[in-house]
Amino acid sequence: MSNSPKTISRKFIYFFGAFGGILFGYDIGVMTGALPFLKIDWGIEDPALIGWITSILMLGAIFGGILAGHFSDKYGRRKVILFSSFVFAIGAVMAAFSPNQMVEWLLASRILLGLGVGAASALVPSYMSEMAPANKRGMLSGLNQLMIVSGMLLSYIVDYALQGLPNNISWRLMLGLAAVPAIILLLGVLRLPESPRFLVKKGFEKEAKEVLTLIREKDEIEPELKEIVKTAKEENEARVKITFRYLFAKRYRYLVIAGVSVAFLQQIMGANAIFYYIPLIVEEATGVAASNALLWPVIQGAILVSGAIFYMAIADKFRRRSMIITGGIIMGLSFLMPAILGTLLGSAFPKVMIIAFLCIYVAFYSFTWAPLTWVIVGEIFPLGIRGRASGLASSMNWLGSFAVGLFFPIMTASMSQDIVFAIFGIICLLAVLFVKFRVPETQGESLEQIEKKWSFK
Repeated sequence: MSNSPKTISRKFIYFFGAFGGILFGYDIGVMTGALPFLKIDWGIEDPALIGWITSILMLGAIFGGILAGHFSDKYGRRKVILFSSFVFAIGAVMAAFSPNQMVEWLLASRILLGLGVGAASALVPSYMSEMAPANKRGMLSGLNQLMIVSGMLLSYIVDYALQGLPNNISWRLMLGLAAVPAIILLLGVLRLPESPRFLVKKGFEKEAKEVLTLIREKDEIEPELKEIVKTAKEENEARVKITFRYLFAKRYRYLVIAGVSVAFLQQIMGANAIFYYIPLIVEEATGVAASNALLWPVIQGAILVSGAIFYMAIADKFRRRSMIITGGIIMGLSFLMPAILGTLLGSAFPKVMIIAFLCIYVAFYSFTWAPLTWVIVGEIFPLGIRGRASGLASSMNWLGSFAVGLFFPIMTASMSQDIVFAIFGIICLLAVLFVKFRVPETQGESLEQIEKKWSFK
């Protein structure tokens, strides 16, 4: 049941436990470079269609997250991550072989990709938080974010490297190469053990202990196992059918609303507008053709990876809420400043400065909201509803991403970029207020302690 070979190392477990983030990141980033060439190849000019092609993956991810939450509580985190990597690989190959001008095929393949990446994004944070010790949970959960941004940077580099190919070949290769990390994930997950908390929940206490021997020091195994068993027993004694309505029962409401809302807010704060459309943003600000502006995504990806590494170095040294509040304030101001300076200076304000402020936004996002959202989602939900609640949080995250991806090109077609980013800046500041008043601090506490302290709040 546990699939936990004695020779498997902690590093292997943590690396491939988080590797699903590569899928998430690659497909966030790859359309950034593929879109300009697809537009030229198929003659696409309609902003709404551009938004649909970009964002429909997130629509699939919404359902992928919901389904993953349901099936992971039934069959385990590992098996569902394994299946999601297979689905993702199929979707990537389908996208690469989209028949010419057949938008419907491309949209269908993007939905399938979304199902795979949505499932992975829902389960990787839960799996990592359940495998990591409390004093390293922030850092190891941050490994998921490092994988996400590494996937993004990889996709940007691939896009940049392939831009010299004919238009009808370049975008297909960019999308199709997403199958490579999916296959690597599939092979790696085959050797991963199941989460000890899931095993205990299903009555496999012996197997759970075997997994703990792989990821804990000898003197930590028995105390943690007893705590997991105690919590699982309490959940089983209070067992009811876990429906989405039950997630918002009094016992869990405070924690579920906090976790789900943080996941949703992370997306509507505007980060993915930059990630999906940075070449088009540069084109609008500088006049450089989007197909010739693919170095900017690489720079942006390098900032994200640097921020993720920096976060892992400081993750368990600062309080979660302090970091996310500080980051949100700087991000909001970075979005608001172009509109403020544009109003004050008029035509004297150089539009290229928008790009500089976006770089500041990305830098602070990279080590605050980007990783901490998934740390909070992985930590905050009680064991009995963790799979389902994580799936709901992931789906709401993708719903926000879908809305931004769909409406950003429509918004920029009807109003200036600085006004659009100012709207996102206001959302950032509202998100800060929500975290300050509605999100509990979870640093340094075991998952069982968090549940005991904040349930029935």
